[in-house]
Amino acid sequence: MKKVVIIGGGFSGALAAQKLERENFSVTLIDTKDYFEFTPGILRTIVEPEHAKRIEVLHRNYLDRAKVIIGEVIDISDKNVLVKIMGKKKHVSVKFNYLFISSGSRYNSPIKEKNLVISSRTSMLKKSYEKVLGAKNILIIGGGIVGTELAAEIITHYKNKKLTMVHSKPYLMERQNDKARKYAENFLKERGVKIIFNERTVKRDGKNYITDKGTKIRTDLAFLCTGIEPNFEFMKRNFPHLLNEKNQVKVNSFLQIEGQENIFAAGDITAIPEEKLAQNAEKQGRIAAGNIINLENGGNLKEYKSNPRIMVISLGKWDGIITYRNIALTGIIPGILKTLIEWRTMLRYKFKF
Repeated sequence: MKKVVIIGGGFSGALAAQKLERENFSVTLIDTKDYFEFTPGILRTIVEPEHAKRIEVLHRNYLDRAKVIIGEVIDISDKNVLVKIMGKKKHVSVKFNYLFISSGSRYNSPIKEKNLVISSRTSMLKKSYEKVLGAKNILIIGGGIVGTELAAEIITHYKNKKLTMVHSKPYLMERQNDKARKYAENFLKERGVKIIFNERTVKRDGKNYITDKGTKIRTDLAFLCTGIEPNFEFMKRNFPHLLNEKNQVKVNSFLQIEGQENIFAAGDITAIPEEKLAQNAEKQGRIAAGNIINLENGGNLKEYKSNPRIMVISLGKWDGIITYRNIALTGIIPGILKTLIEWRTMLRYKFKF
């Protein structure tokens, strides 16, 4: 039985683990946490901590035979993966015939402050619920999709909060079409959110965060929603030449990392120039896992083709935006659709569909 090691239990890694264990591979899933989470839904946990239970499922509950290791990958070669076990000083080496890299990404903050919350971490958001309740002034750093959705979650739940956003670009969600951008901006401004465009938050002085243009924003609590970078460190020793200038992994059209037939990558870690969406990660995970099966059985490999995809952006629980190319549908339907997508995805893992 051939051994497959999967790094990361997010959208692409979890799907690949399910698919490969059913095809008689010996699968080892390595993740820094013991559960899969629906990451597009984590922002709601800042206002509804109990929501975390709806978007998390233990890896061992949706996998039948795969081995799960909770740890951090610190090095890889063409045959082994070195893992530091979480909470211990112990290191283990795991051999593989095939490697699937889906290590995802993280926010990397230039500002190290205790009242700065990294908005991509569910555990931090849940713990910050009480802080939000007690905060009068809240700052959101970054006006992309994550920052916009977080602002909407907070302001639709807590109408008495003074909420400020700082964004380095001239408009919110700059990669979306004009109708979507304007709708999001008007939605927030109508609810009292102050948006500062074309400025970048660079430091903190007491209760003030200061931008590159000298603007001071007094705040009790700040959320970081910018500065994403891939989790690439384990590639540095043996495969630094396979990282681009953004530290993303270079892959061919079959999602194999360049020069390595038996090593595949999917999700945020790849250098594919597209939006890092859950649906893209899932499609890549499905294709890469299928290519491992085909490679083992002597079949033809399938190419991954990047195409524009429909996006669903939530603005609180009951409003949102559906975008596709230059089309935008706004209002209650997108808000409900986001909830339905979350529900359908979690059913797949909770009931092994």
